[in-house]
Amino acid sequence: MVIKVINNEFHTVRGYQLLEQNKSVLTSAMEDYLEMIYRNSIKEGYIRINTLAELLNVKAASASRMVQKLGILGLLIYKKYGIILLSESGKEIGEYLLKRHHIIEDFLKLLGCEDDLLQQTELMEHNLNPF
Repeated sequence: MVIKVINNEFHTVRGYQLLEQNKSVLTSAMEDYLEMIYRNSIKEGYIRINTLAELLNVKAASASRMVQKLGILGLLIYKKYGIILLSESGKEIGEYLLKRHHIIEDFLKLLGCEDDLLQQTELMEHNLNPF
């Protein structure tokens, strides 16, 4: 285990997570939604709530609430019972999130961690400093 020192003060892993949490506007869950919306937008240009919920294994109501939050942040355009489109800033962040995912996934493959590759990638990607 590597211990990171900030201003000569040690913290627990949870302590570092709490410090980082206050610096970011996007939560890990928001990042997951944006990444999935971006993934689907590459193929189809848009996504619907039901498709998003199915891809992330959540209920449509949960997906709808998160889409509303991301819309308030200006990251996507959503009309009730309609399609979800990414804004320009949403596309930029989504592209970054997907690239980050692929880089971590490729790194883990190099280390030989292929049994639970998706799970390890998902858990690691949210613990990196953004941009």
